[in-house]
Amino acid sequence: MSELNPFELHRAGVREAFDRAGARYEAAALVQARVAEELLARLEPFAFAPDVLLDLGAGTGRATRRLKRLYRRACIVALDLSPGMLRQAARHQTLLRRFERVCADATRLPLAAQSVDMIFSNLMLQWCDPPDEAFAEARRVLKPRGFFAFSTFGPDTLRELRAAWGDDSRTHVNRFLDMHDLGDALMRMGFSEPVLDVERMTVNYQDALTLMRDLKAIGAHNVTAGRARSLTGKDRLRGMLERYETYRRDGRLPATYEIIYGAAWAGRERDEHPSPPGVLPPRLAGGAGFPPAPGGEVQVPLSRIRRRRRS
Repeated sequence: MSELNPFELHRAGVREAFDRAGARYEAAALVQARVAEELLARLEPFAFAPDVLLDLGAGTGRATRRLKRLYRRACIVALDLSPGMLRQAARHQTLLRRFERVCADATRLPLAAQSVDMIFSNLMLQWCDPPDEAFAEARRVLKPRGFFAFSTFGPDTLRELRAAWGDDSRTHVNRFLDMHDLGDALMRMGFSEPVLDVERMTVNYQDALTLMRDLKAIGAHNVTAGRARSLTGKDRLRGMLERYETYRRDGRLPATYEIIYGAAWAGRERDEHPSPPGVLPPRLAGGAGFPPAPGGEVQVPLSRIRRRRRS
């Protein structure tokens, strides 16, 4: 166990987990699919015409196919840490809608500086903790005024499961960063005008074991340094299941997902760095830089973000 950070993620462990999950990922990744649809919908009002688009953490390529449909003339690169996921992504290619598949780490991109017009990243950044290296690489490969749109999990994600495990020295659920910390990291790495907002989603399960099986099926099980190195004892597991049962409502057990949507521009100020040819920034009230969130959600510019109060 890491003495300094029990939540440290092992990159090799992340890759192996997703390699094993590749073949059955899409059947279980319902949350990931729904969030990808939302992130894609937020791009549609934009007048983007990127020459090169990077799908960062493309997984099985389901969203990459949609990106190719949205930006037909773009060279689209589906990049993922897991070769197993990228093998599955080949199924989403057609003769008319092909994309490149690259196996690489988001913190070590094999792309030239200022070679990408736009980066799309759906629910990948939670596997880069802290996100600074991934943000730095995204900033490096983006052209001036290039656009970065992403989603990631916030700290309320799987809060019921975390609470059910109780106060344990081992980390049973990954740590997820607060929106404020993500905004700070974007600014540190040279992005400008970051806009972030939050959506909460509840998925109901018949029992906690089904939730845990689904997490394993998508490769999202525990790969932290502080995880238990042996099988969880029956008494410990039974206690967790009993505590989770206290959340049951109307015959179902809820699992909360906090989704953070973010967007930022590569550069300092929009007036100082005009958009590259073919990329037109949207005209939105207040210069937000991201389409208004549907359903009455509130977008929060970085200057207005405050750290949340914990109850």
